[in-house]
Amino acid sequence: MKDIVFGQYIPAKSIIHRLDPRAKMIFLIAYIVLIFCTFNFYALAIPFVFAIIFMLLSGVRIKQYLKSLKMMIIVIVLTSVLNLFYGGGKVYLTLGPVSITQGGINNSIFIVSRIVCLLIASAALTFTTSPTELTDAIERLMKPLKIFHIKVHEIAMMMTIALRFVPTLLEETDKIMMAQKARGADMESGGLVKRAKSLIPVLIPLFVSAFRRAFDLAMAMECRCYNGGKGRTKMKSLHMQGRDIAGFLILGAIIAGVVLCNVFLPHTIR
Repeated sequence: MKDIVFGQYIPAKSIIHRLDPRAKMIFLIAYIVLIFCTFNFYALAIPFVFAIIFMLLSGVRIKQYLKSLKMMIIVIVLTSVLNLFYGGGKVYLTLGPVSITQGGINNSIFIVSRIVCLLIASAALTFTTSPTELTDAIERLMKPLKIFHIKVHEIAMMMTIALRFVPTLLEETDKIMMAQKARGADMESGGLVKRAKSLIPVLIPLFVSAFRRAFDLAMAMECRCYNGGKGRTKMKSLHMQGRDIAGFLILGAIIAGVVLCNVFLPHTIR
């Protein structure tokens, strides 16, 4: 639980921290779409290298990114194993009705690389953007939806609060589990059903703590006269600057490179 860093903001003075949060949100959305539009290793290498450069420029320790990958290690391993059995080419190993082939190995590496790129990009956004900046960015980007009478500010606020409290609730879960183990609770032995039952003493106080935190947060917002987004002003206005324009130009070059690789080079996944 202590190694889970999803949703945490790490203050620093890097160029990535100084980017406009709206630009970073657009970069992430475009990057995710771009990852799923890569069809060979040459095209995938471009956003992969960009993710490494972005990670180095963020001013956040590599250890933090590795922790963000650690929380998804089961998904990564399971995905890589399943994709080993899909593909043609030279057969390396036969296990009953299925075989591990050259194409399966290529597909496994390709899919895992995609997942790693997505996790690094998502972690970089939360590491370099504070919850307040995320709220402002989401609200500004969703502003056109106001014509449909959608409460954009409230939606952005709920999303940001949920993201903010993920590490807090995980930390609370770890404390409760340690407290239950200190009282003699056995959560690591027995079958699946027994382990599931042993989590009940953890889930009940966790829900109670979550509702208590939600109540305290609601009271704090009411004491500060919070009544939604109507008529609210911003202490810090968001403005696109030269570095944000440069980021969009780099993003355009990456998209062009991926498109050229997909068109003129053979596809890995068929």
